Amino acid sequence: MPTGEQQRLILVSGLSGAGKSVALHTFEDLGYYCVDNLPAQMLPSFLQTFRSSSTHSHMPLAVGIDARSHYDEASTLANSISQLREDDWVDVGVVFFDSTEQVLLQRYADSRRRHPLSMNGLPLLDSIRLEMKQLEQVKNIADVVIDTSQMNVHQLRRELRERFRTNSEGGVTLLFESFAYRRGVPTEADLVFDARALSNPHWNAELRPMTGLHPNIRAFLLGQDDVQLYVKQVDEFLSTWIAKLATDTTRSYITVAFGCSGGKHRSVFLAEYFAARAREMGFDDVAVNHREIE
Repeated sequence: MPTGEQQRLILVSGLSGAGKSVALHTFEDLGYYCVDNLPAQMLPSFLQTFRSSSTHSHMPLAVGIDARSHYDEASTLANSISQLREDDWVDVGVVFFDSTEQVLLQRYADSRRRHPLSMNGLPLLDSIRLEMKQLEQVKNIADVVIDTSQMNVHQLRRELRERFRTNSEGGVTLLFESFAYRRGVPTEADLVFDARALSNPHWNAELRPMTGLHPNIRAFLLGQDDVQLYVKQVDEFLSTWIAKLATDTTRSYITVAFGCSGGKHRSVFLAEYFAARAREMGFDDVAVNHREIE
């Protein structure tokens, strides 16, 4: 989070169709002053003008920069970001929205929109691959890469609200997330805990239809010796290190992810359990996201 008089700036980039427009609309809802499709070479002068403005200077900024504006300017953008990070006035974060070829192809088929690079006469798949290559350098310098392949619009908006909402008290947002390993580890997670070795309610016919939100699942898991040991050891770890991470002034959020085979029982229970523990520890800004069951 910015401290003192620092200006908060989020640079929004990524693949066309991966969620940048949704992201900018969400940032606007969060109180950010948003600008879309700004040429990379105009970023320093724009910030200087914004800095001298008395009308909007108190607002956090979100600036969209994509393949339409910097397909040959990735190095320009990288240099601009390096210079900005040396300036105490601005706190810069780069968010890159990514997705798989298959998902992007399907999204364009569903929306029937043209890819920004298809105007060069390229087929859709070639346009997607060219954009991936052009934006590779921007992706490499990003602070956060969000893969939206498995997200719908509502999940993406919630993810951004939890990560980037302004916090006037300068606190940290803790997000506890459950997921299934078969669908991949959340790329945004700061800490990941594997629960696949624990006793699995799935093999109990009565418990199988339930989720980790059900009290019967909670009672079953807390009655297992391996779960009790796991909870004790993870609690000791998080009690020590979450507090230390939260004192890092460069962080506005910490994501703790728990994974199991199906993302329905053990990981859901653990995310809920440790979210409650975080509140007991005194953290006010605590959220939970269950990727598979929501």
